[in-house]
Amino acid sequence: MSIWQAIILAIVEGLTEFLPVSSTGHMVIASSLMGISAFEFTKMFTISIQFGAILSVVVLYWKRFFTSLDFYKKLMTAVIPALAIGFALKDLIFSMLERVEIVAISLVLGGVVLIFIDRWFHDRENPVTTPSYKNAFVIGLFQCIAMIPGVSRSASSIIGGLTQGMTRKSAAEFSFFMAVPTMLAATVYSVIKDLLHLEISDVLTFNLPKIQHGFDSITPQEWQVLLVGNVVAFLVAMAAIKFFVGFLTKYGFKLFGYYRIVVGLVILLLLALGVDLQIV
Repeated sequence: MSIWQAIILAIVEGLTEFLPVSSTGHMVIASSLMGISAFEFTKMFTISIQFGAILSVVVLYWKRFFTSLDFYKKLMTAVIPALAIGFALKDLIFSMLERVEIVAISLVLGGVVLIFIDRWFHDRENPVTTPSYKNAFVIGLFQCIAMIPGVSRSASSIIGGLTQGMTRKSAAEFSFFMAVPTMLAATVYSVIKDLLHLEISDVLTFNLPKIQHGFDSITPQEWQVLLVGNVVAFLVAMAAIKFFVGFLTKYGFKLFGYYRIVVGLVILLLLALGVDLQIV
């Protein structure tokens, strides 16, 4: 993977990770059109640069992360369903991850939902701004729907927040906060397993020889690509979050719904034309 290819993928990641448009679908198109979707490093890279996107949330909302212990308890309450269901259904989830058509169909169906979501949920006169533990758990259940590739973690968790009486803005922001532990766990796991080729037990037991060997197996060019990718994803994600919150508050979800449908149909068209698309 060249630096320019890494920058393009990082821009795509930063733009789409926190918007309700499915970053997976966009990564499928971008990496496949550049001819790098089959590379093992590409698959690991697309997960690892999520760290840069995660960091953008922490930087933009740093005061929220120093409010109280209760904030973290609610985040963990929201993440528990994904951890439990993800572990129980991991084989099914991995099998779905191999099917690009599922991504396309999910994009289209999710787009239809977003077109009508503003009619179903209106901001209330006395909205929920700080979710309770029950609210957080229900939102976490909605986030699990995103285990279906193409659904979008952001979209499912925001809709979950709307069902709990939150405003579009507060639901979106809580979705950002939920992304930190969820995506951080996925990123750390990917780095350990796919980049360093280690077992979790090696890290937990501080197996220094294996850990050192894992780091030595990464070339200087790969470290450079990862660094550039994370920096770009961080900067772009910051801009995307600021745009999304303002746009969502003023205009709602409809435009994102239409956009999802277009992207999903593009993927289906490419598949029909015999283009080799792979989920990275």
